[in-house]
Amino acid sequence: MRHVIALDVGGTGMKAALVGADGELLHRARRATGRERGPDAVVEHILGFAAELRAYGEEHYGEPASAAGVAVPGIVDAERGVAAYSANLGWRDVPLRDLLAARLGGVPVALGHDVRTGGLAEGRIGAGKGADRFLFVPLGTGIAGAIGIDGRVEAGAHGFAGEIGHIVVRPGGAPCPCGQTGCLERYASAAAVTEAWAAASGDPDADAAGCAKAVDSGDPRAETVWQEAVAALADGLVTALTLLDPRTIIIGGGLAEAGETLFTPLREAVGDRITFQKLPTIVPAALGDTAGCLGAGLLAWDLLTTTDRMEVTP
Repeated sequence: MRHVIALDVGGTGMKAALVGADGELLHRARRATGRERGPDAVVEHILGFAAELRAYGEEHYGEPASAAGVAVPGIVDAERGVAAYSANLGWRDVPLRDLLAARLGGVPVALGHDVRTGGLAEGRIGAGKGADRFLFVPLGTGIAGAIGIDGRVEAGAHGFAGEIGHIVVRPGGAPCPCGQTGCLERYASAAAVTEAWAAASGDPDADAAGCAKAVDSGDPRAETVWQEAVAALADGLVTALTLLDPRTIIIGGGLAEAGETLFTPLREAVGDRITFQKLPTIVPAALGDTAGCLGAGLLAWDLLTTTDRMEVTP
């Protein structure tokens, strides 16, 4: 059975799958990155995991994988196949595509940025399916973004497209590690809500999920924290939709797990802010933590589709 390897590398763990031609996840597995042993060990863990997956596919499906796709965090030069930088994993300028291709017997390998790869999956087969223009915004420790255009994700000239978390929404506000002040992710990420709710509640162990529950129970302190986060997020989204005019905005990440506690006031806040702009559909992400793997699989199948097309072109 023809299949591809899909690998989603996170800060501490890796999720992987063998993906069939129809998008079916034939086999799933997880491994630690081993980052405590340094960047070289992380790279070797990735290569070894990929080799394991290749062997599994050959044993169970009668042939090795035809291609591989891998999503990694940090700065990614997808065109050159280089993992340029990751603060969490500690690497710089790792030629990961070539290393994987060599370990996997020379099959084609696609390298992608983790958020853009997850966004690709959400846009094609998840919450944005059928939308010709979408914006995927995961609200986690920080806030990133992926700009979807006609079934692909725009990386930008230098690989930085979609970094909505660093739109300044509160000029002169909280300092951000990026060097600016008042960035969106300092106010509306899950980490920012956790920090604000811990301070407001006086509980150092409080988190964003607890804040959402307190909002549902009518706690005025939680409502203040939540309203401030929603207002900042709406400001950032309106800036993005003014520039990009997406048909759908897909919100994912930990904060989106609050469901309508987030989406009802967020839709209202965005609607209140727009003037001439068209209001996009604002929906929760559908694929959860499988988005990265599914997106990596799509990258791999895209490589094969291109190769197959080239082989039949006269």
